[in-house]
Amino acid sequence: MAGEDWTAPEIDAAVADYFAMLADDIAGIRYNKASHNRGLQKRTGRSRGSIEFKHQNTSAVLLGLGQPWIPGYKPAANFQYALVDGVLRWLDRNEDWLAPQAHQSRLRDPAAANWIGPPTERLLEFGPIPSQRNEPSPVDAEFMAKIGLKYDVAERDARNRALGKAGEERVLAHERARLASAGRDDLARKVRWTSAEDGDGYGYDISSFEADGSERLLEVKTTNGWERTPFHISANELAVADERRDHWHLIRLWDFARQPRAFALRPPLSAHADLSPTSFLASLK
Repeated sequence: MAGEDWTAPEIDAAVADYFAMLADDIAGIRYNKASHNRGLQKRTGRSRGSIEFKHQNTSAVLLGLGQPWIPGYKPAANFQYALVDGVLRWLDRNEDWLAPQAHQSRLRDPAAANWIGPPTERLLEFGPIPSQRNEPSPVDAEFMAKIGLKYDVAERDARNRALGKAGEERVLAHERARLASAGRDDLARKVRWTSAEDGDGYGYDISSFEADGSERLLEVKTTNGWERTPFHISANELAVADERRDHWHLIRLWDFARQPRAFALRPPLSAHADLSPTSFLASLK
């Protein structure tokens, strides 16, 4: 069996085993990689090293799909493309496996007057824009493009309203905590969850303030994957970003399921990202 391609049932077993560990990893539950490996050896007849490498391959696929992966299995390329199909089969059967739980996205009335305010530990961890790190991508760009034809990461994240709302709520808490820690409780109470209170269409999700009282308009984009996971942005959001560039910020939340981290982009967004048209308005001639 050594050197032979893995069969579809073997791949499915390895992928399911990987996701079982990943779910525990995200939840902070201890798990034994060696025990998982031994169990998979019995089910597939594959060697310990072969299984270890297959799990590293799975990390690479998930990275390319904009999904979380197990840090203990460093992404390794040069794998069967059948593994991509195996991962996609699992994700299609478990599409909501990372849906935010009710306690994570409470979605209570954001306009409630009795809001006390989040503790200061609700502040997000902000880092540099990824392009500033000058690190090569661990996933080949051609592979990423092929994956995109089968699994539109940005589209799936955009459709996940629970994830989007949870990200906005997390940033809302951050903004209020940031202003409170700056001694501006008066401004913290005025931070508005625009998309929830007034509806979509404003070109930003949250209306906040700088400590000096000037406007701070925040559009939030949230994904569970790594910091370079693609995301959707509308023509209206781009227009508002250009019109109000002195106040508009794109807050990019990533690794949301495990440990939400963030960075901010300022207009023009074309300076930071390649903007690709994904749909067209068709009017009959």
